[in-house]
Amino acid sequence: MTFGEKLKEARQKAGLSQEQLSEKLHVSRSAVAKWETGKGMPDIENLKAASALLGVSIDYLLDDGEALSLNTIRERIDLNEYEKSGKCRSKQDAAVLAKFPQAVQIYPLFRKKKLSGIEKVLEWTVMPFFGAFELAEQVNDLKTAFYLAETEAEQYFVTVTEEFMEYSKLTARNDAKKLEIGDHVYYKAAYTLK
Repeated sequence: MTFGEKLKEARQKAGLSQEQLSEKLHVSRSAVAKWETGKGMPDIENLKAASALLGVSIDYLLDDGEALSLNTIRERIDLNEYEKSGKCRSKQDAAVLAKFPQAVQIYPLFRKKKLSGIEKVLEWTVMPFFGAFELAEQVNDLKTAFYLAETEAEQYFVTVTEEFMEYSKLTARNDAKKLEIGDHVYYKAAYTLK
């Protein structure tokens, strides 16, 4: 369950409407609605207050079983500063190698969208030969690269675009060939950069 789903469930168990919870926390009802739908997060003071008010721990609310920590670091980059060399097949590869020189291994990743029930039905009945959802993902990913960078102690999920590099530490070590994050599954490439 996500943070929003847990918050909504705890609110409902406490017998409170979104409006009532928002009044007790001194925030707008739309703020509570955003938290519950995953479009926002409360600040630490509101998180503490909601936890106490609903009788659930902060750890319970925040532990959504996701693979990534809540801390994502985003840095502006200029891909033109990087050159392909060695095992690098792209400038994105070179940027990740430069950012994680201490990495033991860096796996390029490719991703597939986890299809909803409706999308699966459409994919197999209406568009079986086109693979429209997979094609849409590939078009979106043309200028974005994904990686799993491993140091001795930690693993990082890395996304590189033409302008930014984002990375988050994994909450638990993943030695499998795939990694599920949000509504995507990321698969390790057959080669490593390091």
